[in-house]
Amino acid sequence: MAAFAVAVAVGTALLALPISRAGEGGAPLVVALFTATSATCVTGLAVVDTPSYWSAFGEAVILGLIQVGGLGIMTLASLLGLAIFRRLGLRSRLTAAAETKASGPGDVRSVVTGVLAFSLLFEAVTAVLLTLRFAWGYGEEWPRAAYLGVFHAVSAFNNAGFALYRDNLMGFVSDPWICLPIAGAVIAGGLGFPVWLELRRQTGPWRLLSVHTRMTLSATLVLLVLGTVFVTANEWRNPGTLGALPPADRLLAGFFQAVMPRTAGFNSLDYGQMREGTLLGTEILMFIGGGSGGTAGGIKVTTFVLLLFVIVAEVRGEADVEAFGRRLDPRVVRQALTVALLSVGAVVVSTLVLLEVSTIDTEDALFEVVSALATVGLSTGITPDLPSPAQLVLTALMFIGRLGPITVAAALALREKPHLRRLPEGRPLIG
Repeated sequence: MAAFAVAVAVGTALLALPISRAGEGGAPLVVALFTATSATCVTGLAVVDTPSYWSAFGEAVILGLIQVGGLGIMTLASLLGLAIFRRLGLRSRLTAAAETKASGPGDVRSVVTGVLAFSLLFEAVTAVLLTLRFAWGYGEEWPRAAYLGVFHAVSAFNNAGFALYRDNLMGFVSDPWICLPIAGAVIAGGLGFPVWLELRRQTGPWRLLSVHTRMTLSATLVLLVLGTVFVTANEWRNPGTLGALPPADRLLAGFFQAVMPRTAGFNSLDYGQMREGTLLGTEILMFIGGGSGGTAGGIKVTTFVLLLFVIVAEVRGEADVEAFGRRLDPRVVRQALTVALLSVGAVVVSTLVLLEVSTIDTEDALFEVVSALATVGLSTGITPDLPSPAQLVLTALMFIGRLGPITVAAALALREKPHLRRLPEGRPLIG
């Protein structure tokens, strides 16, 4: 956490320099701090227009912060997973090794180099595809096309959502050669390094994959399908969003908007014109987020799916929580409940604070809070108009949302202590 705080501080100092701004003078402290935090925490929320406000140097600083933040998150999550693995007892370690086939006691160097190679590979492929499209499809000079390709590829894979266009990606709403590579990079980064590592090592059938990988892949697929259907159906006749597009483009835009709440933050439609039901559904997708050990935020899909299995087990009256042919450790269930409830509490408290320090309505406040806490970056367009205290609240939320779930889950797992005594059982009335 200290390393991320230092990165934010350095980024703030660099962005406050006159050389980072396209206009006269340096950026105000709140603007520099907000942008540096948003980039380092790979969120994408912005209080200024990125392409017109920042100079080439400022954009390079933002790009560097995104890359450092994305690599840092994946490395931190992977190393914490390794630390947790090593703290387990012998029986648990043997079980975990047989289960994951990717959580072995490898050294730190292999984790770091694996994350770096994994990131650069996906970013390079996406950058090449985007560069070719910008050059051949939009007539950009090759240096400019390469710069646009690299910037958006890094921003997409790291789920940051920063774009070099005033309307984000709304100008490419009908272009699959731009939207699909970016969506693919977002999904790849959101699945997480542990999942990709296991998929590379595992050549057997689906049932041999770990519970974590099966949970992540299944939940991702279901949320993408349901999200696409929900957004497309709800906005199909809305003239401010999908209603003005041909049918094929509506499907593309609906899919793109279903991918981005996975905490990427790009948008090819105007969220300020969306129906209230669509915004609420988007908030749910943002709150869930993506996979653990990746660049996505939120409470993570594994947390969400695990809690669903808890509900199913309780409704059936079963003593154990089971998923994908495995019995889930009660400690993991408690960790998931803690992360989810703390996140809900943060949303409620922050929304109340935002309403007190600004004049926005509850719907907009809730959307901004969930977007910041889940490090998504989507906005209904009110972020630049918020007063400085409200922007500072969102700044804190981005930092907490980026590191909070990882830190809490790791702290709970690493502080497990055996109890030598047990108190008599109590049963308070529920419901």
